[in-house]
Amino acid sequence: MSNIRPFRDIKRKKTKEICVGNVRVGGSNPISVQSMTNTLTTDVKSTINQINEIQSEGADIVRVSCPDEASSKALKEIVKHVDIPIVADIHFHYKRAIEAAENGASCLRINPGNIGDKKKICEVIKAAKDYNCSIRVGVNAGSLEKDILEKFKEPCPEALVESALRNVKILEDEDFRNLKISVKSSDVFLSLEAYRQLSEVTDYPLHLGITEAGGFIPGSIKSSIGIGSLLLDGIGDTIRISLSDDPVKEVKIGNEILKSLNLRNRGVKIISCPSCARQGFEVINTVKILEKKLSHIKTPITLSIIGCVVNGPGEAASTDIGITGGKKGNNMLYLSGVQTEKVLTDDMIAKVISAVEKKVSELEKN
Repeated sequence: MSNIRPFRDIKRKKTKEICVGNVRVGGSNPISVQSMTNTLTTDVKSTINQINEIQSEGADIVRVSCPDEASSKALKEIVKHVDIPIVADIHFHYKRAIEAAENGASCLRINPGNIGDKKKICEVIKAAKDYNCSIRVGVNAGSLEKDILEKFKEPCPEALVESALRNVKILEDEDFRNLKISVKSSDVFLSLEAYRQLSEVTDYPLHLGITEAGGFIPGSIKSSIGIGSLLLDGIGDTIRISLSDDPVKEVKIGNEILKSLNLRNRGVKIISCPSCARQGFEVINTVKILEKKLSHIKTPITLSIIGCVVNGPGEAASTDIGITGGKKGNNMLYLSGVQTEKVLTDDMIAKVISAVEKKVSELEKN
């Protein structure tokens, strides 16, 4: 069942703890999931609606782009209508960072080396201190400093790490340490090695991501391989899946990665077979319906949907609720690993939903 210990526990690297609004990142805190809006920030209503959709899917933090003064000032109204920390995405213009801090951002995503001279950077740091903003030092392979590119000839792990440490030092020299770091690339191997090298030389919390990963399927696969590999190594404190798709899907994939590694438990975790000629009911369609109808569940619970008796009883023994396909539509329902009753296919979905909701109610009372 859901409290069975995994065969391998992941030993996470202990990092410093920072706060992004009311979300604690690093230390022994759960790994948080982020996404980013793709609406025009100045379209306040649309941005608020998307933030709320992203949060409803299970995001802990949402990033919002602030490319101009109107966008950074729009944050003042946006933060009034959401209850999730907002990270302001800032590039180049230091005044946008100051405005974002003044208008309610919980974190500023910047690359200090791109902000300008030291005086401008100090003003950004002062605003972050004054308004209790954390800062993410965000290094990307596609936008490294000119002198670093000249030194290393191309984006490489060492280049990304040097850029990150250089920019962290800028903040530390001004006695600012409420920060996290990312060293992203669209190349999985480059990202993996950069994060591994960075993890060896710093204990600031790390924001993981494979940037510009692509559309839903290729982007999800690249992100799962890259981010998943780092998480298996115990590296990473917060993650963002970068997809050319609906930001809500980024959150769904992020949570599924964490759930698959037993690093996070939220909602219904469905174990299901791919289906074959042995199936006693239409497994694929059943899973799609249950995913949709159980999406409102936030309490961790496991559910196995197996089409036949080859693996069904074994999987059901390890889940809170299970269904195993039987002959002539006589399927078997399992509760806490124990066979309880036969369920006709026509009644199965309603029965499973009822069983899940009853189990959730019991868990929430304890």
